[in-house]
Amino acid sequence: MRLVPILLLTLCVAGCGDRAGSGPGPRHGGRYVGIGIYSPGQMWQRLAGAARSGDGAAATLRDDEQVIVVLDSRTGEIRQCGNLSGHCLRMNPWSGQPAPARLTEHRAEPEQGEVVNEAVPAATR
Repeated sequence: MRLVPILLLTLCVAGCGDRAGSGPGPRHGGRYVGIGIYSPGQMWQRLAGAARSGDGAAATLRDDEQVIVVLDSRTGEIRQCGNLSGHCLRMNPWSGQPAPARLTEHRAEPEQGEVVNEAVPAATR
């Protein structure tokens, strides 16, 4: 008869352990958090200030196939970097850095009343 309360107490204490899904959550992988990978678009090729390499085989802005965007979780800085050229733009709204990127050439303005849609149509089934 004395074993019943001890057995019940043991079962209650054993149930106080970690339950599935009650852990600390996903492990943070480090300082930089990935935001996304994007297509560079035509304006990426017109960025001013990209370093020119003396090596003719070195990749340039025109060679970039993706722009990788990450967030520095310590400073809030956002970086956009070309995957082949290695050229990066940095923007930190808290540091006073100028946000607009400098371009070698601006996009042409559409004619008055002209509508320009450069989006690629979505594939439908």
